[in-house]
Amino acid sequence: MKKVLVLAVFALATAVTYAGGYRVSLQGNKSLAMGHTGVAVINSSESVFFNPSALVYLENKLSISAGAHGVLANISYQNETTGASDQTKSLLGTPFYFYASYQATDWLAFGLGVYTPYGSSVEYDKDWVGSHLVNNIDLQAIYVQPTVSFKINEKLSVGGGPIYVNGSVNFNRNLNRTLTDLDGNRSNVTIDASGVTAWGWVASTTFNFTDNLRIGATYRSEMILEAEGGDATFENIPNSPLTPFEDTKIDAAMPLPAELMVGMSYKFAENWLFAFDYNRTYWNVYESLDIDFANPAIPDSYNPRNYKNSSAYRFGLQYEATKMFTLRAGYYFDETPVQPGYFAPETPRGDSNNFTAGLTVNIGENLQIDASFLFSHFKEIDASYDHYLENGVAVPFAGAYKTNAFVPGLGVTYKL
Repeated sequence: MKKVLVLAVFALATAVTYAGGYRVSLQGNKSLAMGHTGVAVINSSESVFFNPSALVYLENKLSISAGAHGVLANISYQNETTGASDQTKSLLGTPFYFYASYQATDWLAFGLGVYTPYGSSVEYDKDWVGSHLVNNIDLQAIYVQPTVSFKINEKLSVGGGPIYVNGSVNFNRNLNRTLTDLDGNRSNVTIDASGVTAWGWVASTTFNFTDNLRIGATYRSEMILEAEGGDATFENIPNSPLTPFEDTKIDAAMPLPAELMVGMSYKFAENWLFAFDYNRTYWNVYESLDIDFANPAIPDSYNPRNYKNSSAYRFGLQYEATKMFTLRAGYYFDETPVQPGYFAPETPRGDSNNFTAGLTVNIGENLQIDASFLFSHFKEIDASYDHYLENGVAVPFAGAYKTNAFVPGLGVTYKL
């Protein structure tokens, strides 16, 4: 039972950080269209997320941006040695964002962001070959971030604020590879947790070298994600003293890694803007997952994960074609933090190449329609998860994974 819940809660934590098996960045349609660059790009209240210190340089007294993305992703698994294969059912997520900024004075601005960086699902066929690791995951998470921005002078500003996260997760997996009830139904467990919360903070700075060249930096702190009093529900358990699986409560905690974003933008040839962002995520803080069980008969567990730090390299272009249309395109490369031997079907992602495009349509002086599109292609990877145990013996789960994601997005920006 301990090992069942360890893997179940591990999936909860991993899903929160990997959005159901793949990681995409969806914090604004303008930025996403430019390769998800934005640390040194000042064009809307999307800076609440990318660089709060930049809000004080916005031209408009009030700026509001809101939008959503439709995430369509596909994961396929195959083991050439055994012939086993499976493909996830249609994966659909609808992450949204809302940002608002208000220019109080020439040197002070306030902002608020509400966004869902993780919110999607993974669903394999029932009782597939990897069902002892995962059948399905459904995740929802909402981030709330109030910010303040101070202009020290025309070239330098600072900004930041607290971050609050509230989310929920539902996860199901079979107890092991063979256990069934008398009718042949596979024994399984469902983990359901809500009110999973965390607090953190963000700090940033912007420096304007010239009117055309700008750099910025943003740091997000590590956050501790807590699941307290989650429910573990067991189904199709055979009536036997050897299978005393009873519904119980769980507590778990894990760190969400700190992140550093550094960016630059350069405006050239009047209508062109180039942007580059470098993101470093400090995954090495995630060394293990510790689980506490409400049932004292179940010993607590220490479960190593051994993640590594990872980087993302982002490039974007913007072209102001006319007063009505602004065109954007971009690319970014995102490294996986998963080490060999820790590759599980809950998080089947390798390094990824990501291609973006989009545009803004100006509807009058105050209203803009923002559209974007992202295609994420994850490197095909043949890997294994080596830490699943049955009767004290490690049973590796290996195979090749192919993952792709299509993400169209639509939003509006209002300026006053």
